[in-house]
Amino acid sequence: MTAHRLPLRLRALLRQSRLVQLALIGGFWWLGTLVAGWSGLPVPGGVIGMIAVLVLLLAKGIRPGTIRRGADLLLADMLLFFVPAVMGLLDHREFLGPLGLELLGAILLGTLLVMAGTALAVEAVQRLQVRHER
Repeated sequence: MTAHRLPLRLRALLRQSRLVQLALIGGFWWLGTLVAGWSGLPVPGGVIGMIAVLVLLLAKGIRPGTIRRGADLLLADMLLFFVPAVMGLLDHREFLGPLGLELLGAILLGTLLVMAGTALAVEAVQRLQVRHER
């Protein structure tokens, strides 16, 4: 269902409410998790959900404003998602040796791949916004 077919009140709620936008983002994560479990893909549900959001944005199924405030809220508090990992490192000193170097390499490679994917997604959304503004 495209945004043009949604009732005006619901469209306004989607644009203005961070809580509703967070619920929508969480819904995509949940659906991605279901797809990952059903299909047996070795990909996290959050990644599948993010791909679904990107496809909808590119296909103009949803507008960027529909999830912008919720995404901004998550990005603003992203540092909090990494605190448990640092605390776990303090409990497991074996990660400070050769095993830790292997894990560090895997983490760096994964981070670079995520950054590249995110950069491509941001570039695509910005191009979409420029086209929409014209």
